[in-house]
Amino acid sequence: MSEHILIAVFLPTFFFVSITPGMCMTLAMTLGMSIGVRRTLWMMIGELVGVALVAIAAVMGVASMMLNYPQIFEILKWVGGLYLAFIGVQMWRAKGKLARLETSTSISNRALITQGFVTAIANPKGWAFMISLLPPFINVDNAIAPQMMMLLSVIMLTEFVSMLAYASGGKSLKLFLSRGDNIKWLNRIAGSLMVGVGCWLALG
Repeated sequence: MSEHILIAVFLPTFFFVSITPGMCMTLAMTLGMSIGVRRTLWMMIGELVGVALVAIAAVMGVASMMLNYPQIFEILKWVGGLYLAFIGVQMWRAKGKLARLETSTSISNRALITQGFVTAIANPKGWAFMISLLPPFINVDNAIAPQMMMLLSVIMLTEFVSMLAYASGGKSLKLFLSRGDNIKWLNRIAGSLMVGVGCWLALG
């Protein structure tokens, strides 16, 4: 399979999977709704780094070893899940005013990056998906590094476009709900989604 044919097949395949609602996309929509698209970009940085590491590990064979030690995932899943749920509860308690998550001091850029990174690497389904999807697109007769760079470029691009779309959708929902006296519902929807992502991460 030539590189051009490989990209032509891999791009729509991964984009379809990436744009499907999932843990990271729900998190992007929730943050887009609560803190805006611009600040959500920090979470996206962490998520993209995490996805890239998972993809590289899948190709190098580390992922199979990780899946044999699920306790590593359990720790990451529960810590990340509880943190996201805590943020969601804070947003619920904001009632009629904009959630404190809105302010620049309530959550740091570093915390947002960590949030995205942990969500990406603590999802066993993401690891299993990379293990099953990437190997068929790797030709062991050719140099692995150039192929990996090409696939990573596609993965990073499609993930970023997908998260940006979800974050923008969250911002649009915020503008819609903020027109009337619906800010408490904005907080409750965003808070519920955040708690949901936390439970999804911890129990998934």
